[in-house]
Amino acid sequence: MQKIKYMTDKKRILCFATFCVIISVTIRIITLKLLRSERSNQQRKKKKEMQNLKTIHFLHLVLLILNFFPPTVAHESPRFCGKIKIKAPFLNQKATNQSSLLSKMVLCKSQRLYFRTSIGLFHISSIDYTSKLLTISHSSCSSSSNFVSPSLLSVGFPYPPLPNSLALFDCSLNDHPYQVGDMCASLHGCKQKLGKASSCLLVNDLANLDKGFHPRDLNCSSYSGVYSNSPVVDNLKGYEFGTRISFDVPDHVPNICEECEKPNGHCGVGLRCICHPKECKDKVISNGVIIYPFGGTLFSMLSCIFATVILTGS
Repeated sequence: MQKIKYMTDKKRILCFATFCVIISVTIRIITLKLLRSERSNQQRKKKKEMQNLKTIHFLHLVLLILNFFPPTVAHESPRFCGKIKIKAPFLNQKATNQSSLLSKMVLCKSQRLYFRTSIGLFHISSIDYTSKLLTISHSSCSSSSNFVSPSLLSVGFPYPPLPNSLALFDCSLNDHPYQVGDMCASLHGCKQKLGKASSCLLVNDLANLDKGFHPRDLNCSSYSGVYSNSPVVDNLKGYEFGTRISFDVPDHVPNICEECEKPNGHCGVGLRCICHPKECKDKVISNGVIIYPFGGTLFSMLSCIFATVILTGS
């Protein structure tokens, strides 16, 4: 009986040991599976992070490329230049033959609008799209030594409804066919510059001005381009500084550039610029004086200083 009991206890111990081994192996298998699953999740997570990182790098690269190569729309004329609105025919959208030429007529530079010519840029103070007129500003009297005839700007374009005029100041010669009037009282800029009350001569219509005319022909110290909004002007008053240019060019005109091809054609500096863009000059002209960019001015100043040092040393 003792032997049978001993055998039964031994079987129980063996079964318990076997059960423990099975439990241990099962736990080991489950642990390995959990570790593999965790590693797999970490690998997937790491792979996803790498993909996200690659996407971010790609987007950065695209942004850099876009910065170096902006869309072509950025090179088109702005819809506003300062406070002046830019629209057809100065925008090259669905342009006809004539309007495509007129799109080269103006240039926006540092939020200031300019009339392009073969001698330089002239500041535009306003554009009237109803009357199809742009006004080139002339804020004060200019010295006759820097004379630029306002007629040069408008020659070749259609005549404006009212003619452009030329005011001459402080003239000493009396033998002339032009009107005399108390015009300086209304043109305060000229009165202050001249420093005295003075009568002014007026060339009422620039079309009647001799081609080679110069203010020094009448010993005039200053001049200004002026215009009037009314056909009847009392005692030469009511004029404003500036020169008006009409861009009312009909589409049926065969070619407005034909005059620029003739030896003595009716082609001013403005028309020549839009017909021959390579002849356009991008220097700003203010009241007949050329204003160079800062770099050019600095270079000129350094050149003068360098020349002075050399002369002084010698």
